[in-house]
Amino acid sequence: MLMHVTFTVAVAGASGYAGGEVLRLLLAHPQIEIGALTAHTNAGQRMGDAHPHLLPLADRVLQPTSVESLHGHDVVVLALPHGKSGELTAALAAAGSTALVLDCGADHRLTDADAWEQFYGSTHAGTWPYGLPELILADRGTRQRDVLRSARHVAVPGCNVTAVTLALQPGVAAGVVDPRDVVAVLAVGYSGAGKAAKTHLLAAEALGSLAPYAVGGTHRHVPEIEQNLRAAGAGEVRVSFTPVLAPVSRGILATVTAPVAAGMPAATVRAAWEQHYADEPFVHLLPEGTWPTTAMVTGANTAVVQVAVDERAGRVVALCAIDNLVKGTAGAAVQSMNLALGLPETAGLTTVGVAP
Repeated sequence: MLMHVTFTVAVAGASGYAGGEVLRLLLAHPQIEIGALTAHTNAGQRMGDAHPHLLPLADRVLQPTSVESLHGHDVVVLALPHGKSGELTAALAAAGSTALVLDCGADHRLTDADAWEQFYGSTHAGTWPYGLPELILADRGTRQRDVLRSARHVAVPGCNVTAVTLALQPGVAAGVVDPRDVVAVLAVGYSGAGKAAKTHLLAAEALGSLAPYAVGGTHRHVPEIEQNLRAAGAGEVRVSFTPVLAPVSRGILATVTAPVAAGMPAATVRAAWEQHYADEPFVHLLPEGTWPTTAMVTGANTAVVQVAVDERAGRVVALCAIDNLVKGTAGAAVQSMNLALGLPETAGLTTVGVAP
């Protein structure tokens, strides 16, 4: 009977990239009815002005983001700037809302309040179940999807974090890499920076240029990456993380290296990735010698992964490509929503990309 149930979903922050991508996916979901669409500065605007590609929603008008607008739905998706979700969630609970709440921001991802305050500079809003179903939970011998099946609040992961985690976690879980010396360099599409008008995000500045940012351990995703690798079985974790803006609108290509465990043959290393991803619907280990590209995953909820051993350097090289707006954000939200609502995990999601 559950397969015939329809759930209503409200999206706060619907005019932004993340909110728009959530709506694109929900429009293809067989059991979702789209409810209130809200915004802050763009309240009163037509959806067709904010997202002309979402034609079925073009004539909908964005409402102010308020408890009154969001209350009464089965699911509430928060696609808001960091630091804005905690207060709104508390107000919804005070109003008696029992909705499943999916936070696409960072507010509830970290388990360490001190790490939150160090990297975000504000009071920690609390920790919610983490919305990466494929995350390996070494101490339980299971995956995060088992936690999400009973969740009423979900913290959607950071997009860069998803790419690094999916690239390396099988090696950590299997003990074939040393997580005390992880180096991750990412090429990242500009949509990850959001829609806000900033000089360095203008086409005149970005086109034809590669630009590193948050260099030297300052990126806010560092503690989240460390948290995930510890969940996968690492003891001490040290991560050097450098993102680089690339002149594409979508996509992340993560290149992650770590020392290979002493005496570990390359075949054993690859076997760890084969074992951990054999049954995952959205994580695809490519054939040996084939390398991930962002074009493989544009518009899809897929992560494509490859692993190799650099014998001369004594390091494992793991690569992962995702669409930062889909598997990196909106797809993770919908995938987690499906689990929490008891729906098929793959409902409304596709592994089919868009090319060229």
